Amino acid sequence: MNYGVHDYSGLEERIGYHFKDKGYLDTAFTHKSFTNEYRSEGISSYERLEFLGDSLLEFISSRELYDRYPEKPEGELTKLRASLVCEYTLSQISRSLGYGEYLYLSRGEDITGGRERNSILCDLFESVLGAIYLDGGLEPAKDYVMKHLMTDIEKKALFHDSKSILQEYSQKYGFNLIYKEISVTGPDHCHVYTVQACMGPLGEETEYEKGEANTKKGAEQIAAHKTLVKLGINDLSDVKYK
Repeated sequence: MNYGVHDYSGLEERIGYHFKDKGYLDTAFTHKSFTNEYRSEGISSYERLEFLGDSLLEFISSRELYDRYPEKPEGELTKLRASLVCEYTLSQISRSLGYGEYLYLSRGEDITGGRERNSILCDLFESVLGAIYLDGGLEPAKDYVMKHLMTDIEKKALFHDSKSILQEYSQKYGFNLIYKEISVTGPDHCHVYTVQACMGPLGEETEYEKGEANTKKGAEQIAAHKTLVKLGINDLSDVKYK
């Protein structure tokens, strides 16, 4: 077992925070499958840090949205926050920061693609947040969220309504929109669905972007979001003018 051997210096540069106690990072990157595999070693998984990070994320993002959008009512703020803290958005940030490289996984989870699984990468964004808070307090935790999540908010918010916005776009031009299942992979307890958004005249649909997720609905949403970004559509208002 190689545990606690990572050099986190490059990661800390990308995160924008340098830990006083690197042990927090070891725990933040320890999946429960690893702790189960080495149960006798008494190693803790990231689940408690994730719990803490989830609460911090809701508080920090809520306060920032409250201050940034004084004109928005509660319902719109809730919807916007949901877009920002969803699994897809957080997993994309973790992926860009290279979190999967540092993850301690069981052999089975590693073989089945755990390092790239959106659900795990989403957890890691929150567990690292919890680790930063315990190591340095609220201010660096807030800085982490502001730097990596609370930027380009409008584009991130697009994800929440991506399927309905793409449907509006297709109807405007009289197109047919379908989501074609490409594959279903992975073990029975953790399927990975790959779907492709296809849009155009009935029977002549053009293949657009693909999405992968642990549910077919989630994969469709990701495919729709990627397609909207490719089309240069930022929100429903863009559909009216394109």
